[in-house]
Amino acid sequence: MLLCERKTIPRAPGWHFEIKYDGYRLLASTGNAPQLKSRNGANATTWFPELVDALTTLPVGYILDGEVCVLDDIGKSDFERLHARARRKGWYRGADAVAYCVFDLLVGKGMDLRAQPIERRKAVLRKMLAEPPPGLLYVDSVEDGAWLYGHALALRLEGVIAKRAGSSYQAGERSRDWQKIKRPGAIPSKRFTR
Repeated sequence: MLLCERKTIPRAPGWHFEIKYDGYRLLASTGNAPQLKSRNGANATTWFPELVDALTTLPVGYILDGEVCVLDDIGKSDFERLHARARRKGWYRGADAVAYCVFDLLVGKGMDLRAQPIERRKAVLRKMLAEPPPGLLYVDSVEDGAWLYGHALALRLEGVIAKRAGSSYQAGERSRDWQKIKRPGAIPSKRFTR
């Protein structure tokens, strides 16, 4: 599911807000032979072996959506450090540690949950990651978008994501149900070429 960009936080009721992490968006399967895949289908499983180890500790039959990031000591994502790590396509001595910041659940126990409302998907995900293995981070949401955006500005984070209450997961589509509100001056998404 892709985001639409907007300049301001939605003020109407009926929205959930999350921190916008600046990393690589990956889907992950869990269990015995987990895989990490990018939006365009690139297999990133060998790039982040420590995440594969963490995903093997979770029950079989789940597909997670999240952002792989390098986080600093206050939890702020550092895209340049992540990109430097990912270019090597695997772990190496001195490599920055990565975290998989998980914000949605597409499949649970082998059942497609994308048509379920976001609150239901997040509840199952929250329970599954109540005590996450090292390297996995559950991304919670709040209902006060102005408060969260104020903190994103103060900490110079990339921004905030707004997700419409009750929304389903619309794979591969750009939807107004998910909106990103970037901090003014945040680096644009096409900041480098591969």
